[in-house]
This record gives sequence, C-alpha cells and structure tokens, in this order.
Amino acid sequence: MAPRKYTWISLWFLITAPIILWDASYVLMRPRSMEGGDLRWFWSGFDMYERIDTVYSVKGYHEKAGFAPAAAISNLIETSLNLAYLYAVYILPSNTAPLFGFTGASLTLLKTTIWILQEYFCGRCSRSELNDPSEILKFWVAPNIVWFTFCSMIIVRLGRDIAHSLNRPFPQERRRESF
Repeated sequence: MAPRKYTWISLWFLITAPIILWDASYVLMRPRSMEGGDLRWFWSGFDMYERIDTVYSVKGYHEKAGFAPAAAISNLIETSLNLAYLYAVYILPSNTAPLFGFTGASLTLLKTTIWILQEYFCGRCSRSELNDPSEILKFWVAPNIVWFTFCSMIIVRLGRDIAHSLNRPFPQERRRESF
C-alpha cells in the first residue's frame, strides 16, 4: 500500500531543506563562512543573524559556543529524514514514509524548543544587546513560531497516519489443522 501524499508536508520539506542545509553549512564551515572568511560570499545573508544571535557571531565562534554546531549536526539528520520521507512517498513508495517524516519533524520541533528554552534559562545569553526589538521579532521570534507551528502540524498529521496503520487488524493467518 502506498503512503498518503500531503502536498503541504512535501512542500515544507522541499522548501526548508536548502534553508536548513545553508544554515548548517554556515556553522560547520566557520571561520571560512564568517565575516573576513574566503567563503563569506556564499553566506553574506548571515550578517543579520550574526548581529542578533551571538552563537552565529565571531564572538560565539571564538568562545566555542557549542550549541550552534550541535544544532547544525542535528539539522543534517533532520533534513536527511525529511528527504527520506519524500523519497519514500514519491520515488520508491513505502509504508515507512510517515515514520521518516514524523521523526524528522519531531527532531526539528525538539531542537527548536531546546533552542528557545536555552535562551530563557541562560537569561538571553546568546542575544546581542545591540538588537532592535523589531529585528528580534522578525529574525528570531517569527521564524521560531513558523518552525514550531509547521513541525507540530506535521507531527499530528503523520502521527495520526502511523496510529491508524498500527490499529489496523492483522490479516487472519490460515491455520492448517492436523488430525
């Protein structure tokens, strides 16, 4: 039986994959991806994030802030699962597709939640004091709300599909009776 196709989930995974990979590669390529680095041209869009969130900044890099690289590795795992979902839905249909998508979205939701909680419990330790509140809203709060919302919706939808498939009765096995 082929897995159910959800256009909105597929679009979310397709649109977010390059964004996530760009973000993870920025962190994992530091210092070459940072201001003054020879590969900076590819990540020039990170100027704003370096100002807003110090884990992306030169300061965070030199202080060996470990959350960003750990999150970058997690991003690679999540994106691999999301792409496996797409593969198992469209390329080689498999009933395991919902499990891939559910797991990828769950990891993303968990990481986003941990990122927010870490900010709360450390007293906004990774946010620059130079930030304009509107920049924080646009570039930190709003994106986190979007990630949190979409991942939650994917978990609920695919979780229902998984639960439904687990609740189906097993086919009756034919038993041979011996006399």
